[in-house]
Amino acid sequence: MEKNDLASAMRRLKSPNKKTRDRAKKIIRLHKKKNRTNHG
Repeated sequence: MEKNDLASAMRRLKSPNKKTRDRAKKIIRLHKKKNRTNHG
């Protein structure tokens, strides 16, 4: 099982493998979604 933290995902974006990049983008998107707060 691969790590699903943000740092690992950022590193995977540099991979030449398309599937790996897509997985990394998904992880980053979930992180951003989870950590988003609405400051008025």
